[in-house]
This record gives sequence, structure tokens and C-alpha cells, in this order.
Amino acid sequence: MATPAQDILDELSKVEALREQRRADVGLGQRTAALRDYQHRRFARTHADLLTHPQYGAAARFFLEDLYGPTDFGERDAQFVRIVPAIVRMFPAGIVGTVRELAELHALSEDLDNAMARNLAGKGPITASRYVAAWQATGRANDRAHQLALVMRVGEQLDVMTRSRMLRNTLRLMRVPARTAGLAALQAFLERGFDSFAAMGGAGPFLAQLQAREAHLMQCLFDCADSDKSPDVAKAIGQLP
Repeated sequence: MATPAQDILDELSKVEALREQRRADVGLGQRTAALRDYQHRRFARTHADLLTHPQYGAAARFFLEDLYGPTDFGERDAQFVRIVPAIVRMFPAGIVGTVRELAELHALSEDLDNAMARNLAGKGPITASRYVAAWQATGRANDRAHQLALVMRVGEQLDVMTRSRMLRNTLRLMRVPARTAGLAALQAFLERGFDSFAAMGGAGPFLAQLQAREAHLMQCLFDCADSDKSPDVAKAIGQLP
């Protein structure tokens, strides 16, 4: 039976294997990078009001840049791998479970991106019609639903954890040791997550809006064969600049 530490490491190993596929196939790597850039801009368009909201803006940017963004998280992941045994040994089961779900979300998102990139027909800039076609060719509705559910669960747990003054103080005390140990990227990621959720004073309304919009868009993408026939899809992903 796998241990919690092994579960987390297995998910991170999947991520590295998917990266290796992109390194071995330059075309796949380029299409994946273009797809991520498109999806990054799509998220910014769909949730423009949340990104500029005085209460929710920092959390929305954390989702956009740190949980799912066009950046290569290889350095952060490598640092994460180094401390997984310590996390499992030192922290309560609830926090370890959140870390496991975060790693699962990371691996699933990487897998879906690779699959979408393989189904991205044609050349040149990604358009709404090419994006919708790739989405539908990839399918995997259950995986998409699970991906969104993981996002919500991680967000809910972050909301709970940031209410713990002890955890927040402990994280701040780790700054210098983390930098000394070569864990600066991971430390910065954790602090951004904690600070952005703590600033909201309760993440419930933010997460509810995020979930409702993403679930609705997901259903539209599966249901419409042509983005021009769905005002919801055209509005959300349209011909992005």
C-alpha cells in the first residue's frame, strides 16, 4: 500500500514524465506552450473582474499565475520533491492531504495540456475554433470535472489553513532557512498562496464564482461544435488579442 509521501512523489514523477515528452518532441512542446498562453489569456478574460477586485484580486492572480499558468514550474517542483518526506512527517494529515491533491491537480493539468496540444490541428496562432475542436477531440469530461473539483478543494483547504496564525507565523519563520536550503521558489509560492487567501477574509464567495463560471464554460465547450454558435463560449474565449 502506497504511503502519502509516495503518492505525492508519484504525481510529481508523472509531471516530470510529461515534461520529458515535450522535451523529446519539439512540436508538442511548442503547441503546449501556445495552448497554455491561450488558456492563460482566456482565464484573464473570463475572470477580469475578479483579477481587479480589491478583495479577490490577489487570490485570482495566484490561481492564474501559480496554480495554472504558462510558467515552467520545474524548479519549484524539484524543490518540492526534496521536502515531501519532511512534510508528511511534520504536518497533520489534513495538510498532507491537501499537498497530495495539489500534486494530483498539477499532474492532471499537465496531462490534459499534453493531450490538448496533440489534438490541436492546424498551424499559426490558436483561434477559438481550433481551441474548441482540440477540447472536443480530447474529450475526457470526467477528468475535466475532477480537475475543477481538485481546484475547489485545494482552494477551500487553503482558506482553512490561512486562518491558522501558527501556520502563517511558521511559514514566515521559514524564509531564511528556505533560502539557505535552496528552496526559495517553493517558499515564495507558499507565501503567495497564504497571503492571497488570508487577504480575502473568507474565500467562499470567490471560490463559488470561480467554480460556477468554469463549470459553465466547460459544459459549453463540450456541447457546442462551433464556438460561433455559443455566445457563452464566444464571450469567454472569443478571438483573444
